[in-house]
Amino acid sequence: MSIDFTDYRDIFLNDRPMMDTRAPVEFLKGSFPGVVNLPLMNDLEREQIGTCYKQHGQQAAIELGQRLVCGDVKDQRVRAWVEFARANPDGYLFCFRGGLRSQIVQQWIKEEAGIDYPRIGGGYKAMRTFLLDTVDQAVAQCDFVLLGGMTGTGKTEVLTQLSNSLDLEDHANHRGSSFGKRATGQPNNIDFENRLAVDVLKKRANGIEQFVLEDESRMVGSCALPLPLYKGMQEFSMVWLEDSVEGRVERILQDYVINLYAEFVAVYGEQGFALYSERLISSLNNIHRRLGGERYQRMLLQMESALEEQARSGSVEQFRDWIEVLLREYYDPMYAFQREKKGDRIEFVGERAAVLEYLRERVSQRD
Repeated sequence: MSIDFTDYRDIFLNDRPMMDTRAPVEFLKGSFPGVVNLPLMNDLEREQIGTCYKQHGQQAAIELGQRLVCGDVKDQRVRAWVEFARANPDGYLFCFRGGLRSQIVQQWIKEEAGIDYPRIGGGYKAMRTFLLDTVDQAVAQCDFVLLGGMTGTGKTEVLTQLSNSLDLEDHANHRGSSFGKRATGQPNNIDFENRLAVDVLKKRANGIEQFVLEDESRMVGSCALPLPLYKGMQEFSMVWLEDSVEGRVERILQDYVINLYAEFVAVYGEQGFALYSERLISSLNNIHRRLGGERYQRMLLQMESALEEQARSGSVEQFRDWIEVLLREYYDPMYAFQREKKGDRIEFVGERAAVLEYLRERVSQRD
């Protein structure tokens, strides 16, 4: 008997285990947090069946599928599905629209192991629509405030201390600036949007109706913010975080040099330092035109000298001068312009402790 489940809210709020039976190429384009890909067909089989369906219709495609997925191939895949079902009795399986593929997997699990394993009605498409609607509804129904500030003021540190924050950079695995790439890659855009939507869903389920998020551009690295959220961010109220140049230099040194180097070593081992050095120089190259030729060459020499000293002695002291030049001559003028442009939306200005107190009081006043 076919068992369909369509309570998408329950699925995401409770992190229900899910088996994605779509082909690997579909899975890599985007799925949901924690999902395991155990496909009915591999990419080549899916392509062959799709061509057959277009040329000869559904029945011919089904017959071709039965010939392609049979014998040892079928046995191996069914064993993997049954193993997942037994290990995750509270889980579900799905395909793209909750159609034929998930029905076949469901039927074969029943025939092999006698398990009536539920599938998700509407499949991936319905769950994806649900998550997109979740963000759209939050933008329309909730109160949002943006946290702005010069580069290095510690906006992420503030967000992590607030229960009602949405950390866009964490979901995108990127620090949001020209030097923001991490040692590990970013999620694709669908996965980024899905992670953000699940975060919003869970926080609203806990009674949160006011969100704090960093003032970002449309792109966080290669991840694009959902358009309704980004449009809303052009109007949301702002709180501006301040810190001294010295404090900002130290924070950037820690995050973009010391921590980044540690990330690369943890991921790549002996190659870590070389790859970390390449990443820093590549990030500087990315803003070559905006820096201008003379300033770029001067900063490149400073960076190369700092990297050589770090490689020789482990010291990162030389980076401080380079970072201060980057702040004063590149980032600060841009952020000063943005602050002036958005000045009428700024409702509070202060350093970390004052900003945290204000944002926490702001929530309690609206409860």
